Amino acid sequence: MNDVVKCTSRNIPLPIQREVRQRCGFGCVICGMPLYEYEHMMEWAEVKRHVVDEITLLCDQHHREKTGGLLPREIVEEANRNPFNLREGVKKPYDLHFRGAEAEIVIGGNKFTCKDQGYGTFMIPVSVDGVPLVGFVLTDGHLLLNMVVFNEFNVPVMHIKNNQLFQSTIPWDIQLVGTCLTIREGKGDILIEIIFNPPNKITINRGRFLKNGVEILVRPTNILIINNASFISNCSAHNCSGGLIVGHHENRIGGFMTVESVSRLNRNLEAALAFEKECLARR
Repeated sequence: MNDVVKCTSRNIPLPIQREVRQRCGFGCVICGMPLYEYEHMMEWAEVKRHVVDEITLLCDQHHREKTGGLLPREIVEEANRNPFNLREGVKKPYDLHFRGAEAEIVIGGNKFTCKDQGYGTFMIPVSVDGVPLVGFVLTDGHLLLNMVVFNEFNVPVMHIKNNQLFQSTIPWDIQLVGTCLTIREGKGDILIEIIFNPPNKITINRGRFLKNGVEILVRPTNILIINNASFISNCSAHNCSGGLIVGHHENRIGGFMTVESVSRLNRNLEAALAFEKECLARR
């Protein structure tokens, strides 16, 4: 698609921005950095138009180099034809800045907090079949965030390993704007939305955790396990090893809610949503 939008505004229409992100692999075409700016390869002052194929993504450094004349347009155009992230199949890791002796994770209005209690202190708010989906490790002033997000096919599309953010190029759309990371599976279909609040907090108000047929829906005020219509709201855990523990765990983790057996084959979304509506009406 090569839509042309001629106008007097430098603001690029959102649908064109999305097409550019998808084509460029959701990162700077030269280095893969997920923090980027939209760059008209042909100078805006000359063309005054928004053409999908004439716009690319550049990180702050490479954008400044191009603007200052240190990075020739020919090199940018070459990278635009073969973006870094699409060559590698995964986005360049980005270091998140977490630290300290306390951690806080808020998921669907449920709060999980933990203080460093010595070597090996950890907290796993959500785990499925022995796979921690969200967790912090605290040791000697270091606070390490770990998280993995799977799609419906059990393929990881986002992984945070000890504060390093890795993202796949598989999703329909990925945006990291300010402190908010949003991964979409389709138009209006958010897989996960994470708000990073360094140095020690993250908030997840919307999204889905998927693993091995388990679906955990996250709303601003509650968590809903679709498989068995479990509604979880206004819960808190402090200095607990775990929080919501679903499925069999060979190494048991204590948490505020453990669901060992859930149906994986017949997730009844309609029934679960009806139960959620009923629970919300009682509040």
